Amino acid sequence: MRPFAFVRGESTEQAILAAAGGQQQAPAVQAQGQFLAGGTTLVDLMKLDVMRPHKLVDINPLQERLGSIEADDRGLRLGSLVRMAQAADHDSIKRDYPVIAQSLHLAASQQIRNMASLGGNVLQRTRCPYFRDVSWAACNKRNAGSGCAALGGESRRHAILGTSEDCIATYPGDFAQALMALDAQVDIGGPNGRRSLAFADLHRSPANSPQVETQLAPGELILGFSVPAGPWTRRSLYLKIRDRESYEFALASAAVAVHLEDGVVREARIALGGVATVPWRGREAEAVLKDQRLDEQAATHAADLAFADARTTEHNAYKVPLGKQTLVRALLEAGRMEI
Repeated sequence: MRPFAFVRGESTEQAILAAAGGQQQAPAVQAQGQFLAGGTTLVDLMKLDVMRPHKLVDINPLQERLGSIEADDRGLRLGSLVRMAQAADHDSIKRDYPVIAQSLHLAASQQIRNMASLGGNVLQRTRCPYFRDVSWAACNKRNAGSGCAALGGESRRHAILGTSEDCIATYPGDFAQALMALDAQVDIGGPNGRRSLAFADLHRSPANSPQVETQLAPGELILGFSVPAGPWTRRSLYLKIRDRESYEFALASAAVAVHLEDGVVREARIALGGVATVPWRGREAEAVLKDQRLDEQAATHAADLAFADARTTEHNAYKVPLGKQTLVRALLEAGRMEI
């Protein structure tokens, strides 16, 4: 690990100023100043020499302001410093937003859930081994324009949706899929003030600039998330398929939320994980389910549409049938839920 300066952010404004001060307009994930909350991703990557910040800004002193959970008739508000375990074990979330609780519970070990913050969780970096091993020079996420070693290498865990000729790295998170399915908003503070945007717009597909992963500018800090209430939030779940049941990243996952009336779908929300370069919304699948009975035939048709644009490699073609089966199972299980 390389030397760095350590600063405690005693207020939101001070933390943002400390992280943004004196920086060039680089992508936020490459910025020389980085925010530190749980550190479960950042410190790991610093040890691997993948991330090399000159300054860490500790935002844990902001816990009182950014660490609360609020739930009412309008929806759910989650501060960015809420810990994963805190949200996963919250009674209102487990009852009214089970897809969120399940995505957090299945995401990591108890020790990591106790440490990791929600804001940091959605910004975690890919687990692509070519990104995480600096001995591989060809990684466009790490070194723009250097190439993508995964395209001609081992790609069993890599993405099949949202890929480009410059990157096929998979987004590794789980919680983000729940936020996608529930149309969450993300609140952001930065040197130029505060702004909000749809969570679906936070992450950027790789296209020809994989090194730019989010819409965050240097010094911008996620303050929290807002999830609107709706008739689909209770009938929601997260299904994660992985190589082993213990702590492991998804090969395919599905976050679904469904509003049913007499067995007929009035609205369906679908997000897919483990198969895409960013948190992925299956809008074509959602549309075909509307006003249909939620049975295996309808779910299978929706799954076919969800993966219609998949682009596979020699090693990850199995993710197409696996992803479809995962989505079908998730939808049918959601239909059987008692709420």
